[in-house]
Amino acid sequence: MNLTLYTEQHKQLIESYKLNEEQLRFTCTPKESIEQSKKEENRSNILAVEDDQLVTFFVLHRNEGVVPYSDNRQAVLLRGFSTDERHQGKGFAKKALQLLPQFVKNEFPEINEIVLAVNVQNIVAQSLYKKCGFVDEGVRVMGKKGELILMSFYL
Repeated sequence: MNLTLYTEQHKQLIESYKLNEEQLRFTCTPKESIEQSKKEENRSNILAVEDDQLVTFFVLHRNEGVVPYSDNRQAVLLRGFSTDERHQGKGFAKKALQLLPQFVKNEFPEINEIVLAVNVQNIVAQSLYKKCGFVDEGVRVMGKKGELILMSFYL
């Protein structure tokens, strides 16, 4: 698996990416994330590609993106994390999260913490994040889709 920054050359991969209704309860589509990043320059769209297929997608949001969740100005917010429904259960999300710390160190050397907010009802995602080294420090906030658990991974 390879993590890579989105460019227009990846547009076809985004077009064929599929999320089911359950996934859409907790996250937005890659298309929506890419449109939002056109309005906010501190969003980086990241693709996890396996055998020329986009299997996992997420956004790393610096600066103002982190503000609602952390006082650390050297943190980045992981948001919009999803796995194409056709590739769920194959370990791709876990592998992407395992590759993430080194990717952040390479692409954003000033960053020392990865922060995420996961819906309290999304038990599967919470478990995955914990297995991959994210720590729940007991902070909760309200989001658009309900109560969120804040988690951190320290680089």
